Amino acid sequence: MKKAYHICLSSGNEVCCRDEEDYVYYFNALALAVAKTESSLLADAIMSNHVHECLRTACPKEVVTMQRYTYTRYFNSKYLRRGSLFLRPPFIIELEGLYHKLAALSYTLRNPVHHGVTSTPFEYSHSSARALFRDALGRDDCQDYLPEYLYHRYLPDHRSCPSGYAMGKNGLILREKVLDVSDVEHMFMTPRAFLYYMNRLSGEEWQREQEKDMLSGAPVTLDVIEKGIGYQSMSQMLAFEHGRADYRAMDDLILCEKIDNEILPAMGWESVYMLLPQEKARLAEMLCRDLGLPRAQVARCLAMNY
Repeated sequence: MKKAYHICLSSGNEVCCRDEEDYVYYFNALALAVAKTESSLLADAIMSNHVHECLRTACPKEVVTMQRYTYTRYFNSKYLRRGSLFLRPPFIIELEGLYHKLAALSYTLRNPVHHGVTSTPFEYSHSSARALFRDALGRDDCQDYLPEYLYHRYLPDHRSCPSGYAMGKNGLILREKVLDVSDVEHMFMTPRAFLYYMNRLSGEEWQREQEKDMLSGAPVTLDVIEKGIGYQSMSQMLAFEHGRADYRAMDDLILCEKIDNEILPAMGWESVYMLLPQEKARLAEMLCRDLGLPRAQVARCLAMNY
């Protein structure tokens, strides 16, 4: 029997997506796992060191195992890395009622806001926020599709693309083709209600609303959704939710691309995973000093223990 779940996969103090290609490959791995297990994707947000997903499935652990294995093989091969990429076990919550699901969906789609990456959920290109209520919110449906004969280039082991899926020019399986749009839109009911949930501040109102579901477990809150991520503190995330973030600051993606495409080639290295601990320490000091970046962010992008 299929049930709804919120799933979070974390790579801990290590970035799991270092460039745009990684974000594309991760979502494609998720899309293939969803199709293979005959599950339904309700929402997703792929961040630099963790991933949030809301699924309707009969086998949540199997979905996790498939995408984790596929993506780790790709990541380790690309960056000359060894070992497991994601922390075990994954964080899984069963979603019991309508308001429980709405809270999980909303927190998943608002994740970039809570981490200070964007000021609204719709600015972030690595989540499914833009795939919902597209007509009402003025989203242009005109897509530049990739020819089908090129799909295999962007799929693990050159697999075939599931029926009904389509790819954009960058090789990404289009989220609106994977997402169960009608199910999610039915839960939010109207575009106006959807926008309300996307802009609603965290607080006790979320918990009181979920009490209508007569939950057997705890309600979904920001601290529950972000349990074990260790990305930012709760106070930081709440401040970001109120718009108190410097959106001009260098994010993990830009920093990783600078490290991988500029700094490492100049040093004669192919990957951060080839650096010795003392070399990482010297590079971290330089980045913190010259770019004024937080030490935790630099450590994350250099795959250091911090």
